[in-house]
Amino acid sequence: MSAPITVPGTEPGADVASPLPRAAGLALTGRTALVTGAAGGIGRACALRLAAAGARVRAVDRAADGLETLAEEAGALPGSLEPRLLDLTDLDAAEAVAAGTDILVNNAGLQLVRPIEEFPPDVFHTVLTVMLEAPFRLIRGALPHMYGQGWGRIVNLSSVHGLRASAFKSAYVAAKHGLEGLSKTAALEGAPHGVTSNCVNPGYVRTPLVERQIADQAAAHGIPPERVLAEVLLKDSALKRLIEPEEVAEAVLYLCTPQASFMTGTSLILDGGWTAH
Repeated sequence: MSAPITVPGTEPGADVASPLPRAAGLALTGRTALVTGAAGGIGRACALRLAAAGARVRAVDRAADGLETLAEEAGALPGSLEPRLLDLTDLDAAEAVAAGTDILVNNAGLQLVRPIEEFPPDVFHTVLTVMLEAPFRLIRGALPHMYGQGWGRIVNLSSVHGLRASAFKSAYVAAKHGLEGLSKTAALEGAPHGVTSNCVNPGYVRTPLVERQIADQAAAHGIPPERVLAEVLLKDSALKRLIEPEEVAEAVLYLCTPQASFMTGTSLILDGGWTAH
């Protein structure tokens, strides 16, 4: 794709508050965190932020080059980062890799924009496998250790599409709605064991996944690509910009801290006012 399409005020860093200081009482020293989809976008930002807070991060992705770059970026951070090459459609391996983790960030996702009658069934199956069944297996693998120590944090990267639907995104919307239910169930079961489970629900984030949607959305809506951001993606957002991955990572980090110990079974919405309608 050519240079990213923007509208006024959506350029990187526009009207974005500075990130929290790396200290700020948010240290996760001694904690082991697992982040899926860690090679890019939100996952990369979460892996780096948790490592900056002192965590030992297992960075899971199927993109070897992206994991290698991520490991280099994390080299000077207070925590550590261990790349784990894994395709989450291997559900047994997904469950196994989560063993012994204190913090689980279910982030990996994929997207295809098509009308239901044209949506390939095999892609629908893959989306549900990666974005709903794999999180279930990862949670299943992580809970014995969390329960055993009486502490754990599960953070599921949902979306505004976990709360609202959009046309042409049947698989993605179905997966995110399912993830919301899974997260709430994990919260109810985990509460007696000191384990919280929450969703983070951003609107459109400046990631490669969103950039790849522009051509599909243009075709689906019959408009030029340069009109997609303002007329489709940000149409229902009061704040007319994309949210940055680093902003999402700050919310994920917050849910892992003692200050958020009473937050469980809920959705932390970062949608620029989309759901205020």
